[in-house]
Amino acid sequence: MGSETINIVERGHTAFVVKWVASIIQILGYAGTGFGWTPWNLYLFLVGVLGWLIVGVLWNDKAIMLIHLVALGSMLVGMASQ
Repeated sequence: MGSETINIVERGHTAFVVKWVASIIQILGYAGTGFGWTPWNLYLFLVGVLGWLIVGVLWNDKAIMLIHLVALGSMLVGMASQ
């Protein structure tokens, strides 16, 4: 039981760090779009979306996983078509 509790706490800490790093990176992606920093804005968005997908997996939150999986797929298809 003790190691299971430690594992849950570690996953919670990991999710906390990943969600904040991913959020900051996505904000930088928005700034990059505003300043016309293409294609860097897309790369920042990809990393941020991937980070939030990881958070969804860590939290076992299917809604977060779905929205970020769709966003990731859409971005990759859009980038590949250019």
